[in-house]
Amino acid sequence: MGFLSFLKYRKLKREDVIESIIKLEKEQEMIEDGIVEKEAEIKELLEKGKKEKSQDIKLLYAKKINFLKTQKERDAKRGMFLLYNIDQLNKLKTAIEDKTFYGDVSKDKINKLLQDPAGLSAYLNKALKTRIKTEENLTNADETFAAVDMQYDENEKIYGAGQNDDQLLAMFEETEAADSEADIQTIDNEGVAGLYKTKQKDIAEE
Repeated sequence: MGFLSFLKYRKLKREDVIESIIKLEKEQEMIEDGIVEKEAEIKELLEKGKKEKSQDIKLLYAKKINFLKTQKERDAKRGMFLLYNIDQLNKLKTAIEDKTFYGDVSKDKINKLLQDPAGLSAYLNKALKTRIKTEENLTNADETFAAVDMQYDENEKIYGAGQNDDQLLAMFEETEAADSEADIQTIDNEGVAGLYKTKQKDIAEE
């Protein structure tokens, strides 16, 4: 019995469920419209009953009002039943859509690989080992560069200062010291304005 029921559901189409939902929604709307009409008729009869002088006609209005109320309550229950039914069919439609959506995704050639946890685990572990090994190779190379650089002594003949270079460096230092002393003396004798003139003169000469 269970297997036969399963086969029935397998043959079920989304379009069939939607068609049933639309049909029930139309019925439910008709019931709602009927309830609104009955409510309006009840109000109208109540107003007539209040104004009517004849007891017999008043009784007729009362019976008709009660009859309409009974029908209205019956229609309300039918409407609620249809709403509940529509809700269940919408759930069934969603289930069909989910089955199609997730089924199609799971059938994807690449996505099927995710359905093999053991194979996926082995692949990820191998990928991790490859990453670790590659990173170690890079750090080893970096350490090799550093170790070799530590052994390097700069060639003094090329990069060091020779005797002639030392003489020029000493002269540069003496000139710089003399300029600084001259600036200080100018400030003492002439103030900031004198220093400004001296600087302007130097710039002009350059």
